[in-house]
Amino acid sequence: MEKPVALGVDIGGSHITAALVDLESRTLIKDSIKRSPVNSQENKEVILSAWCEIITKAFKDIKNGARNVGIAMPGPFDYVEGISLIKDQDKFKSLYKINIKEELSKRLDMPPENIHFINDAAGFLQGEVFAGAAKGNANVLGLTLGTGLGSSLCLNYKAIDADLWNSEFLDGIAEDYLASRWFVKRYLQLSGKELDGVKELAEIVNTDQLAVRVFMEFGYNLAQFLIPIINKHKIDTLIIGGNIAQSFHAFAPELIATLKGNGIDTDIKISELKEHAALIGAASCCDMSYQSTEKE
Repeated sequence: MEKPVALGVDIGGSHITAALVDLESRTLIKDSIKRSPVNSQENKEVILSAWCEIITKAFKDIKNGARNVGIAMPGPFDYVEGISLIKDQDKFKSLYKINIKEELSKRLDMPPENIHFINDAAGFLQGEVFAGAAKGNANVLGLTLGTGLGSSLCLNYKAIDADLWNSEFLDGIAEDYLASRWFVKRYLQLSGKELDGVKELAEIVNTDQLAVRVFMEFGYNLAQFLIPIINKHKIDTLIIGGNIAQSFHAFAPELIATLKGNGIDTDIKISELKEHAALIGAASCCDMSYQSTEKE
């Protein structure tokens, strides 16, 4: 009997990545990853052809059985019907109001019901809940900290986009304080020196007290942002991904101390699956037994 396999696809503004996922073991199938750059400014035909080319290549090792694909896609997007609602974002303008599910169904000769969509931020968290750091946890908050602030909520094992990036916070919105550019701006304010990003700041944290201060402020700000969200949704686990997660050791003490000081003992974990999380999360959308009955 063939193992249950689905294709996970991660679509971004500049690329498409696809990989086969063994739904039984909840792991990527070795050497199945296919990736290609895609110019999101191109016309509909160029973009969809590029997507289909990678999906077809990734499926070539599936000899028997039905083909199922789960696609992690940025919003706004009608994830049930498969219609792109992205506009005014400098990407995928040519796909606005296009039914992507129908287009892919025709081009790939697949039944539309075998094509599933999930928000890209939700896909990251779904992967961690399905097979990673949050496996078995019911109420999870996922944050991807990098050039922007991605956020997702998993309540009762199903992840959705939390769309917290533009939440009112301090003197602006959350993304003003919880993304890479804040570190660069804050260190410049304190030191008069400009760094390229968080990685460079983390490299000097053992010798530069101002770098320590920046990370402490970030940890404190992150905790203040999280407190009402954790309390509202009764979050038992927080998963952190994105490039800033690589510097977790530098801001974790202040983050954890501030949460504990407010009576919060939520488990904080770093993404296990990293760049594979969205692929596995997207593929899990094809596992109907998991979607309907997961109660581990």
